[in-house]
Amino acid sequence: MWKEEYDHHFDFLLELLDASLADVLSDSESELGSLEQLARGSTDTLANGCRADSDAAKRLAKRLYHLEGFKRCDVARHLGKNNDFSQMVASEYLTFFDFSDLSLDRALRSFLKAFPLMGETQERERVLVHFSKRFCHCNPDTLTSEDGAHTLTCALMLLNTDLHGHNIGKKMSCQQFISNLDGLNDGKDFPKEVLKVLYNSIKNEKLEWAVEEEELRKSLSELVEEQCEGGARRGVRVTDGNNPFIAIPLLVNAVTYKHGILTRKSHADMDGKRTPRGRRGWKKFYAVLKGMILYLQKDEYKPDKDLSEVDLKNAVRVHHALATQATDYSKRPNVLKVKTSDWRVYLFQAPSEEEMLSWIFRINLVAALFSAPAFPAAIGSMKKFCRPILPSSGTRLKQEEQLCAHENKVKQISLELEEHRRSLPELSPKSRDTEEHRLKEHYLAYERSRYETYSSLLQAKLRLETDDLDRLEMCVLSGEAAARDGIMRKTQSSPHISPGHGINGRSMPRTPPRS
Repeated sequence: MWKEEYDHHFDFLLELLDASLADVLSDSESELGSLEQLARGSTDTLANGCRADSDAAKRLAKRLYHLEGFKRCDVARHLGKNNDFSQMVASEYLTFFDFSDLSLDRALRSFLKAFPLMGETQERERVLVHFSKRFCHCNPDTLTSEDGAHTLTCALMLLNTDLHGHNIGKKMSCQQFISNLDGLNDGKDFPKEVLKVLYNSIKNEKLEWAVEEEELRKSLSELVEEQCEGGARRGVRVTDGNNPFIAIPLLVNAVTYKHGILTRKSHADMDGKRTPRGRRGWKKFYAVLKGMILYLQKDEYKPDKDLSEVDLKNAVRVHHALATQATDYSKRPNVLKVKTSDWRVYLFQAPSEEEMLSWIFRINLVAALFSAPAFPAAIGSMKKFCRPILPSSGTRLKQEEQLCAHENKVKQISLELEEHRRSLPELSPKSRDTEEHRLKEHYLAYERSRYETYSSLLQAKLRLETDDLDRLEMCVLSGEAAARDGIMRKTQSSPHISPGHGINGRSMPRTPPRS
């Protein structure tokens, strides 16, 4: 039974990779042409990529491994094709890896760092099959078969997502990880001690994923055409260096909505986990809100200057984010709080109260205008609450449709929250179900607040009938529109920072959704 669930989860995992990575880099005809020429370098090579030639496969595999004429992002799509030649290329490519005397997790880590795992679902699975075969070849005394190694490899990737992903609630325990793999080692159980070691390895150190740094820099410096007539904008997507499931859509010609000095403090990491003490210090940056990304630069903003790797590393994505005044933080004045889609929390100190309110307004307006509708919640490995997936791509809805979508979310979440509060678990306060119930209530309350803020901002924009950002900001922050619509109402955002209040520290009235 778990095997079926496992297959379903793995398919879902790979579909996530499809959604996040399919358009990282376009498959240009010139790149494919160079491969075809390489493959045809011998009279005995292939016809239309179907007839295998060992020598050509070895030459191609060697060039792919040493990146001779290819980028790392080219590798995966030439290892996972379903023909004899690609199968031979993949086998030859794996011979450059020596996994001897390595545990499966260490071998997998080194393999995933070699190139971005891209392509169609079936293609990526074929690449992992080749990895499993190579691992077993390098470790003939391993306690599992190639199929068992492949099953365990996929289980580790799922475990990594469960322990370090976006799901709310209790993470998978070691015992649950072991139980999920019962009977999947060719009908037998994997050794428990081996599974315990693998579990703790992933728990203590998440899997790192390859990213093409050259393409990362290039994507930010190249101009991207905008097709004004059709309203479509071309862009590129760059993956987060730590997780390929989350992509950063970069429209290089995106509008710059605000820039100025901000001092940043990291308050919480992904999923609201408290940032380690050594990384909580205040650092001054020149902040640039461009498109749906808040870039934090060491040097003053210059429109024609390329962003550095450090700038990219410090960037904060504001899709589905919420900015509020950090009224409970009293150590510094003029501090705003930004909670991102993956529940990271940052504190930013602005030079003045006026600048703080301006940053809050503009971050929330950008998020309200351009955040795409959420996907349904992911299916987890256990029956527990998971947050819906919040796409990083921009919305395709018109502003009126976007407002309607936000208001519908307010209604939906309000009803769900009301029903959730009526269904208290009849167990002890320390039980797992009680904790799950509390976490879901916290999530629903926060999401209602976020969508209420988005709705109020779009209502004001459509009512004022202006695209002049300065004028809109002046009208909203003047107090009249804010008091009437509750745009800057404070919300819950962090387990360690209690709910705030209005823009001046006073509670603001809720704005009921439009009927």
